[in-house]
Amino acid sequence: MKPLLVAGEINVDLVLTGCERLPEFGGEVLASGFRQGPGSSSMICAIGLARLAHSVAFAGVTGADGWGEYCIDAMRDAGIDVSAVRRDASLQTGITVALSSLQDRALVTYAGAIGALRQDMIDDALLARCGHLHVSSYYLQDALRPGLRDLFARARRAGLTVSLDPGFDPHQRWGSELVELLPLVDVFLPNEREACAISGASTALAALHALRNGHTLTVVKLGSDGCMTLQDDGSPLAVPAHAVQVLDSTGAGDSFDAGFLHAWRQGMPLTACMRWGSACGSLSTRGIGGTACQGSEDDVRALLEAAA
Repeated sequence: MKPLLVAGEINVDLVLTGCERLPEFGGEVLASGFRQGPGSSSMICAIGLARLAHSVAFAGVTGADGWGEYCIDAMRDAGIDVSAVRRDASLQTGITVALSSLQDRALVTYAGAIGALRQDMIDDALLARCGHLHVSSYYLQDALRPGLRDLFARARRAGLTVSLDPGFDPHQRWGSELVELLPLVDVFLPNEREACAISGASTALAALHALRNGHTLTVVKLGSDGCMTLQDDGSPLAVPAHAVQVLDSTGAGDSFDAGFLHAWRQGMPLTACMRWGSACGSLSTRGIGGTACQGSEDDVRALLEAAA
């Protein structure tokens, strides 16, 4: 199987856990835990795939600084091909501070080089070496977003399948441009809030129907409630999350993407793909940060067998 190419943003995550509430200006909130780790939706997904022994290449941009070297080293140590990662001395590597509780998390991001990747940095030779293209954080990748239609079209002409995780729109404009891209996307992986905002629907099920276009497989991530999609006949198919001891939910949706895509690329049935995604998302919440406790193939199989 050819490698999966992740075209995405690179930043460091500084995760503070056990926050009872969000801080307010002039106030202070204590955290009970802290971890520094490789961050960004794209990196967490890529490292999650590598943890599953999936062949992965990464295209992105960092600053020519210590944070950038830290991220590149983390991916290289995971076995990811980072030859398409560029260092730009005019930029600083992005940083995200995540304030996490057992139920949810809030993020503050300094974008830095996060939005610097352009579609023309991903040449046809790189696409020819890969079998699938995954893009995360649509709304953060400012330089990539205008060229995504061309990138997806080039990828499809080269024989790649395509997946997209939109991420959250920090400006909450959402817009219709993403929906117009979906006919070029094979797998779309929003969470419930994103799916509803993008589609204008009020529930995950209504969003699935609104986003249905006859080609794209949309799977909506529901956090602790698992995930949901539509079957060929339009009926809903839901898979629950798994019961684990949760320390931090940072990056769980990106680990879900890794598990789902790993199974989907191997041709597993849709329900099995959803179970792999749910298992990987659940396993990742056992540690602080998105990559600390991502599951291996053995971990996922053991969790699925225990739940059977």
